[in-house]
Amino acid sequence: MNQTIAVLDFGSQYTQVIARRIRECNVYSKIYPFGTSAATLKADGVIGIILSGGPSSVFAKGAPMPDRAIFDLGVPVLGICYGIQLMGRLLGGTVARGERREYGNGTLRIQRPGRLFAKLPRQLTVWNSHGDKLTALPPGFVAIGTTENSPFAAIEDRRRSFFGIQFHPEVSHSERGVDVLRNFLVGVCGARQDWTTKDFIKHAVANIRTTVGKSRVLLGLSGGVDSSVAAALIHQAIGRRLTCVFVDNGLLRKGERAVVEELYRKHFRIDVRVVDASALFLRRLKGVTDPERKRKIIGNTFVEVFERSLRSVGEAEFLAQGTLYPDVIESVAIAGNPAALIKSHHNVGGLPERMKLKLLEPLRELFKDEVRAVGSALGLPREVVWRQPFPGPGLGVRVVGDITRERLDVLREADAIVQEEMMASEWYWKVWQSFAVYLPVKSVGVIGDERNYADVIGLRIVESRDAMTADWSRLPYDLLQKISSRITNEVRGVSRVVLDISSKPPATIEWE
Repeated sequence: MNQTIAVLDFGSQYTQVIARRIRECNVYSKIYPFGTSAATLKADGVIGIILSGGPSSVFAKGAPMPDRAIFDLGVPVLGICYGIQLMGRLLGGTVARGERREYGNGTLRIQRPGRLFAKLPRQLTVWNSHGDKLTALPPGFVAIGTTENSPFAAIEDRRRSFFGIQFHPEVSHSERGVDVLRNFLVGVCGARQDWTTKDFIKHAVANIRTTVGKSRVLLGLSGGVDSSVAAALIHQAIGRRLTCVFVDNGLLRKGERAVVEELYRKHFRIDVRVVDASALFLRRLKGVTDPERKRKIIGNTFVEVFERSLRSVGEAEFLAQGTLYPDVIESVAIAGNPAALIKSHHNVGGLPERMKLKLLEPLRELFKDEVRAVGSALGLPREVVWRQPFPGPGLGVRVVGDITRERLDVLREADAIVQEEMMASEWYWKVWQSFAVYLPVKSVGVIGDERNYADVIGLRIVESRDAMTADWSRLPYDLLQKISSRITNEVRGVSRVVLDISSKPPATIEWE
């Protein structure tokens, strides 16, 4: 039985990042709703508790609060951001609204390393995102770290093994953040570090078999790594009772449909049905410019197409999707947490009541790099496992503004050039995502001696580990020049290419 670290979710966009960082340390973690009772945690045998951050203020009406009895369980507790403020207020300290919001990079100066900061430098760059702060310590606590804006940026009650930190160690922006978490897991909680990808596969296959029973499953296949790994996992669990449906929605990249058909039928030997619904999707998207409406239309139309597919597939009780946690955390609150909506994802939010299908999402709590690790362990080829992410709504969220066949054709040609040059230079495998975006503006250019008033293509090329944060990739200038030159010379109707150098946050990876 794997030891369990409980992560109480107070609505942070980074709650699942905490859980996956714990898994990176080969320790099993489980996310619980913030109000989970201490009795439940005790029954589950948790060896440590982490209180996540969250968008609320401890002063807000209805602010999420934990069961106070968790502090009497006798297990170590680590409060992060909102978590430290909760601990401060509930255990007898004082929390106040900060004079200014502390957001972005800060400098943590460690006064007493202790077990939490063991073997770490005395000064670290950390990521902050908070408005409130601790102004007086609860009884039994001492300050062990400070930042520019807080004398109590890190605190410790050594006797009870309670810790609080105002910064976010789980995000990649925090220097040695994973080491801070590992010190808590191993040095404080005594975790054995015995959780692996194979453990996940074993548990996932068992859960799928239990959930599905003898029923059939219909899976929405996109050809990307998410749906491919989901298909392989479900196929391992139930074999021929899985049927995959690939929908040509008219928003695919150049040659996408042919590649997917060949790959899955010849190499995976999985039952794949192809449905051409491109005319339906484009008709419904005509004149729609609002990104949220686009996503909703695409999602609802997908459901309709799958519903019709049931007639040819036969009886099926489950609809499987390759939904990942970044999709979920940006779209809906998890288990009643108070997370905020960022953008809707076409495959998140459930099914209409008229459909009798139940959702099966075996990857729902994983991040992209974890899914890739699962895919590799399942024996999927590199071309599938390490394929760059492609959004479910496809080019529908890469054509900014109105979607037309003409704009899609321009974008397909431009994007194909981006993919070809990234592959040829081997940079494709070094970055997280690289793609073209159609911008709804015209720009003056010159072809020969003539004026060319035509479209603008944006390049979006980013580095990331989990899609929760990202930074623009510093590609060689000669590669960027080659991509730009080819697009403006080979794609009719394009006069200019621009480079997006925004990070996430504050931007998102996709434009819509």
